[in-house]
Amino acid sequence: MIQRLSGFAVLLAFLSFFSCVSNEKIIYLQNLDGNQPISEDEMISYEIPEYRLQYNDILDVRIQTVEDLIKNGFNFQNQQNNQMQVGAQGGGDVFYMTGYTVDKEGNIRLPIVGEVNVKDKTIEEARVEIEKRLSQYVTSELYVKVKLGGIRYSALGEFRRPGKFVVLQDRMTIFEAIANAGDLNTVAKRDEIMLIRQYPEGSKLHRVNLNDRQLIQSPYYFIQPNDQLYAEPMKVREIGTGENAVQTFVLFTSVLTTTLLVVNLFAN
Repeated sequence: MIQRLSGFAVLLAFLSFFSCVSNEKIIYLQNLDGNQPISEDEMISYEIPEYRLQYNDILDVRIQTVEDLIKNGFNFQNQQNNQMQVGAQGGGDVFYMTGYTVDKEGNIRLPIVGEVNVKDKTIEEARVEIEKRLSQYVTSELYVKVKLGGIRYSALGEFRRPGKFVVLQDRMTIFEAIANAGDLNTVAKRDEIMLIRQYPEGSKLHRVNLNDRQLIQSPYYFIQPNDQLYAEPMKVREIGTGENAVQTFVLFTSVLTTTLLVVNLFAN
């Protein structure tokens, strides 16, 4: 019995030693073996896919005539933007109440103009279409500004602060999205992040390796509206060992102490 318990303690020590998370698994943007190295001062060209509007997107549409500009001045837009920023910092999705949501048919409904189809259009194409429709009702010169009502995305799994987020930016990298969710836990699989991306025809699942520096050149470096990020846990979570050497040592010491007490009890 004593020999078995001693062997069990040695086995636990072995598993604890080899089960902690190594730095190679948690360091972002490495030059991985087999890939063309990218030096730190090298200019990296990245791909920004041209986003086309889809169902459930929210548009922020601002319309001003010459009379509005003369009356309110150019700072009127800036005052509205500041109010939007304050509302967003309060935790609410302000554009859900003030913006125009794309319905299942791909339309947004504007005052006076009625329904305008924006599905599969870029932001600029949507602006031109809205301006064209408005010109039928307004004789003076128009200034039409169309923007996405923020970038909405979800972070699930091994994030320190998982949840659904709305960020008032035109574009956002995947690392900014992860930082906004509090970064990943130590046990998250950084080399197998699942990105669920919505397309006009449906959704696709993509695997993203955050450890790989080549990610900057991929079409998944920039987050798109309605993206979902899912981080799976490593096996170390299932085994239950420590996330780093200190935790592993403390765990091993506790197990070893308990085992020696049991051995001493049987010996007596």
